[in-house]
Amino acid sequence: MTTPRSQQISLSDTPYYHCIGRCVRRAFLCGQDDVSGVSYEHRRAWVQERLALLTEVFAIDLCAYAIMSNHYHLVLRINPAKSEDWSDEEVAARWLRLFAGPPIVHNWLAGHSPDDATATRAREEVQKWRARLSDLSWFMKCLNEYIARRSNEEDCCTGHFWEGRFKAQPLLDEAAVLRCMAYVDLNPVRAGMAVTPEASEYTSIKQRIEDLKDNVQVEEGPQLMPLSGSVEQEQEDTLLCGYRLLDYLELVDWTARAVLPGKRGALAESVPSILRRLGIPHAAWLKYMAPRPNSRMAAVGSARALRQYADCTGRKWVHGECMIAGPRILAR
Repeated sequence: MTTPRSQQISLSDTPYYHCIGRCVRRAFLCGQDDVSGVSYEHRRAWVQERLALLTEVFAIDLCAYAIMSNHYHLVLRINPAKSEDWSDEEVAARWLRLFAGPPIVHNWLAGHSPDDATATRAREEVQKWRARLSDLSWFMKCLNEYIARRSNEEDCCTGHFWEGRFKAQPLLDEAAVLRCMAYVDLNPVRAGMAVTPEASEYTSIKQRIEDLKDNVQVEEGPQLMPLSGSVEQEQEDTLLCGYRLLDYLELVDWTARAVLPGKRGALAESVPSILRRLGIPHAAWLKYMAPRPNSRMAAVGSARALRQYADCTGRKWVHGECMIAGPRILAR
């Protein structure tokens, strides 16, 4: 039985969520169909382009993503405070990038409202949009519905394209967020589709590395929540967990070398470290390393965080996974 979203999304516990969308039966999101010989690789760009638009419109930050053959992974942070800072006009402009909107709002934006009552009704409609722009379900709806319609049109068919509603897994603490990001970024390596993280097409890890090498944001990629040391350096409270980009790259590289049961791919021990592969000098690494202040789990976090999450979502218990202290590289 599907758990209601009201029992999964709890912003008082965490703004971070791991979301998964999977195609129904043998439908292909991307990849090569070995039976028919048809390639669906171009659909990866559809998902990436749509994510780029949605991260510009919504008050939801994208931390990590991986677009696979029949499913995708996202790590998202809901940021309702961002939408509260937007003016009514900005909220309307953002929403109208996705939907046509009623004439009453268009007339109000153009200054053609005949009376105060009409303007009030237009503003009430905009307030509904403001709430939706920080709503995880609306974000995922705008992604999944768009991809489903476009794919069905290309396949000349109708019906369900996705297995069901997206799955959302709360990430209750920083260790859970970092672990899930690394898991998402390593999906192509674990599936044997890529040899190294930087060779993993249509993933956030490749996009972050390209940004770092070129010192410019990759134009076709969606906007990612920055890590310290990223090209788009932000204020401390807007950084992803306050961690540094090079620390995260080293963490992913170290994790990729572990051979896991049931997984086809792992980074060979003979492959040089990611710092050497990217040509990052040791001096830069030491600077960034300076000290600074298969069951489906419903949530990931410490035992205390899991108990608190259960209380806030009206449950007696949560089928989750307790996180222990990670390696020293995670220290802040």
